Amino acid sequence: MNLSGHTKPFAVLGHPIGHSLSPVMHNASMRELGFDGIYLALDVHPEHLMEILPAMALMGFAGVNLTVPHKEIAFRGLEKLDESAQLLGAANTIEFAEDGMVGHNTDGYGFLKALDESFGKTIKNDSVFVLGCGGAGRATALMAAKEGAKSLVLADIDAERVQRLNDEIIGLTPHVEVVQALEKPKQIELCREADLVVQASPVGMKEGDPSLLPSEAFREGQCVFDLIYMYPETTFLATAREAGAEIANGLGMLLHQGARAFEIWTGVEPSVPAMRKALEDAVYG
Repeated sequence: MNLSGHTKPFAVLGHPIGHSLSPVMHNASMRELGFDGIYLALDVHPEHLMEILPAMALMGFAGVNLTVPHKEIAFRGLEKLDESAQLLGAANTIEFAEDGMVGHNTDGYGFLKALDESFGKTIKNDSVFVLGCGGAGRATALMAAKEGAKSLVLADIDAERVQRLNDEIIGLTPHVEVVQALEKPKQIELCREADLVVQASPVGMKEGDPSLLPSEAFREGQCVFDLIYMYPETTFLATAREAGAEIANGLGMLLHQGARAFEIWTGVEPSVPAMRKALEDAVYG
C-alpha cells in the first residue's frame, strides 16, 4: 500500500510518554493492513517541540500525534490550523502537507464516536455535566456545546479555570445554558440531574483512587463516561454503575481519535478492529 518502497515512520510526542498506547494500536492496524509503516513514541521536551516538528517533516515522518503537554504549544506555534484545532484550542495531530504543517484535533471526533458506540446516542439536547475542566474536560465541553447540548455544568475546584471555559463556551455558542459548580453539594445535585456525565479529571488514573462524587450523584437512565482508560472501571464508574447508570471508559475515545488521525495522514482507513483488540489486550490483558 505504501508505494514509495520504504517504511513510513509515524510517532506520538509527549513529555513523559511511557504510558502511551498509541504505538500499540497503530502498529497493530498497519500490520493488519499490510501497510509498510512503523509508529514510535518519543519523549520531547516542550521547549523543543516547535523545532523538532519541522525536522521530523524533513526526516520523512508521515504524521505525528501530540499528547500532554504539547497540544496547546503546537496550537500556538503552528501557522496552519484545521477548524477542529481552532475550535478546541489544541492540536493533537500534525499533518505534514506539501505546503507545510497543519494542526488538527481528533479528540472531539473520538469523543463523539465513543458516545455513539458506547451508548448509541448523540449529545443533542442533552444536559451535560463535565467534572474537571482542564485540557480534556475543556475539549469535551466545547465539543458538547458545538454539537447542540442543551445545558452544560462545569464542575471543578479551580474557579478561574471554570470561568475561562464558561466564557469560551458562551463565545462559541451563546444559546447554551452554562452553570458553574465549584462546591461538592451543588456538584452532587447537578450531576444527578444530568443526562450525560463526563469525568475528565485525572483522579482515577491510579487504580484505587476514590470517586470524586458519591453514589447519590448518579441515577438510573443517565450515561456516565470516564475519559480514563488505563483499566476497565474506575471507582467513579463503579459508583455510577451501582447507582443504575450506564457506563463507559475512555478507551473508545482513544481508539477513534487515533483512527481519524491515521486517515488524515494517509487517506487510508485503518483497521479499527485490530486497533481495538490491541488496546483491549494492552489494558485488560
